Amino acid sequence: MSFKIIFGLGNPEKEFDSTPHNCGFFAVDKLCSNFGGNFSKKKMNGLFAEIIVDGQKVLLVKPLTYMNNSGECVVKYVKKFKIPLENVLVILDDIDLPLGQVRFRQKGSAGTHNGLKSVVSCLNSTEFPRLRIGVGKPPEHMDLADFVLKKFDSTQKTAIENSYKEIEEKVLEFLKN
Repeated sequence: MSFKIIFGLGNPEKEFDSTPHNCGFFAVDKLCSNFGGNFSKKKMNGLFAEIIVDGQKVLLVKPLTYMNNSGECVVKYVKKFKIPLENVLVILDDIDLPLGQVRFRQKGSAGTHNGLKSVVSCLNSTEFPRLRIGVGKPPEHMDLADFVLKKFDSTQKTAIENSYKEIEEKVLEFLKN
């Protein structure tokens, strides 16, 4: 049975929950919950869960390697399960999109995102789907790292939570194609 893998990028420790950089974790956590899965297994530097969507097996993975080394986990799963890259979806935050905006692309560059740069480098390819969740730009005076690792305020958190319906729609489209 062929299946697809969805990687949600983020940082593994609790202190990074509800931060812009953990939008990928947020998305796969919600998918897991909504489709009856459970992140209870660790393998190949990732925490994973299996869900079934419309009869199709889907593996959800949260790399435990920290954002900037996400590719180390992604490449292990891709190689182990011999998954073609068109069956791999990477979900991540994006500072170049307005807060809460969601964008799906079949392929493309890593841009300025270090986690995506790691995935591209380890896979030696830009030919895989990605779903970006907009977190907005940092204020002029704020360092980018400080911005993406700072907890969301209530307005920001609500905007990200409100984007989940669109995130799920884009994921379901990916799974159908």
